[in-house]
Amino acid sequence: MTRLVLVAAAALINPSGQLLVSRRPAHKAMAGYWELPGGKIEPGESPEAAIRREMEEELGVRIDMSHLAPLGFASHAYPEFHLLMPVFSTRQWAGHAMPREGQTIEWTSVEALGGREWVPADLPLLPLLARAMTSEGVA
Repeated sequence: MTRLVLVAAAALINPSGQLLVSRRPAHKAMAGYWELPGGKIEPGESPEAAIRREMEEELGVRIDMSHLAPLGFASHAYPEFHLLMPVFSTRQWAGHAMPREGQTIEWTSVEALGGREWVPADLPLLPLLARAMTSEGVA
């Protein structure tokens, strides 16, 4: 039986409608691929609490859980595990995003989303992300 890995991810969208994306560092699996920032949900932790914790750890930004809006989810079978990932969007956070775990981060436009090499689990999310980036009413 394949083990299930629960992670949560965030679509941080700035006032210009750009999305924050993260490139996996050389020391991690799938190095060089782009992804949404996020990480594993700890035992007893809600997905929203995991986002709050991960954004602080990875990027140094603070997110109020009340500013997270459910965007969708990814379900992807990797060879070693099955990933299930709720994705939230927000346009509100405190602090300036800085890479804190050796990753590269960039703000990207909706037009540039498809021009990146994404981790497989995030690929099906691109249409949802594009809609969120162009919609003023999302989070």
